[in-house]
Amino acid sequence: MQLGFLFRPSRSRSNNNKEPLVVSRPMPSCPNSSTVADFSHLRRRRPRSAHYDPNTITLSEKQEFPEQDVNETYERLEKLGEGSYATVYKCKSNPTIPSTHICRIDGSIVALKEIKLQFQEGLPFTAIREASLLRTLRHANIVCLHDIFHQHNQLTFVFEYMKMDLSKDLKPQNLLLDDTGVLKLADFGLARAKSVPSRTYSHEVVTLWYRPPDVLLGSTEYSTSLDMWGVGCIFAEICTGQALFPGTKDVTDQLDKIFSVRGLPDESSWPQVRNLPHYAPNAFPLYKEVPFKHVNILLSKLQKAGTDLLGMFLQLNPSERISASCAMLHPYFACLPRSIHILPPTVSIFTLPELQQWKR
Repeated sequence: MQLGFLFRPSRSRSNNNKEPLVVSRPMPSCPNSSTVADFSHLRRRRPRSAHYDPNTITLSEKQEFPEQDVNETYERLEKLGEGSYATVYKCKSNPTIPSTHICRIDGSIVALKEIKLQFQEGLPFTAIREASLLRTLRHANIVCLHDIFHQHNQLTFVFEYMKMDLSKDLKPQNLLLDDTGVLKLADFGLARAKSVPSRTYSHEVVTLWYRPPDVLLGSTEYSTSLDMWGVGCIFAEICTGQALFPGTKDVTDQLDKIFSVRGLPDESSWPQVRNLPHYAPNAFPLYKEVPFKHVNILLSKLQKAGTDLLGMFLQLNPSERISASCAMLHPYFACLPRSIHILPPTVSIFTLPELQQWKR
């Protein structure tokens, strides 16, 4: 699976530059679902007088989404989590309630992500971005969006439910692991499309522990290498049960945690580091790279192939970090069947007979 990505939906623009961006890609089929929800009601045209800024989009409360009572369609079973952006519930769909645009999941367990809206301030751009992305993303390792409800001042996403959450931008909180070993990515509110030539992005992305040094130093021009650093941090955390770089204070403290393990940046091999706004090498001790086994004894169990791959994930210079496709060809994964490299994106690796035997 391609873990290293930054998504932005494929879009088309009207002749009037003031018109909104509209997702134009067709909805592909959803893995493990018999049908796919109709999201045509999400195609919106913002009134010419509506306000737009980078953080919010002001929408007409009555025109943009058809009203539908989510409480009649789904029964809440328990709260799974809550944050400043949304609350997530485990729910059961009601097979007796008809719907014109629900994916046929009658009687199934789903996860509802409820987003509180303040229409005088506009719909959160992260909500629009996540909806747009998940309408087009169909992958065996990406959580499936079944439907979207709008009711009063609340927007609700209906997701497939993962029976077990690993639970603890790319970070462990956004990795969902079910009881059969299937891993899926969730929460694409900050995602971008790597295929879209980008202007600079905000460096305030990714939870601090999983943020790469180039971003911590103020870089706003990055791509998939950002995710690959996060993959490396999570890889180490899976092996040890502990965060590899658990900063406790601020960006400077986080950089100190990283440099104490990976050493200070080498300006000869990473000359671009001198141009980063927060680069101040004299602010840190003269750290040298430390073998991972000296950082945590459990990392010694990775043996040479594992520590080599971890080091390739955690290169200070973003241009030297290994890509997702190259990582899958690394000797660490040599034990995997070759057929894993030709699986369609929507097919789980656990459909392979060799991996089914491992699960037993």
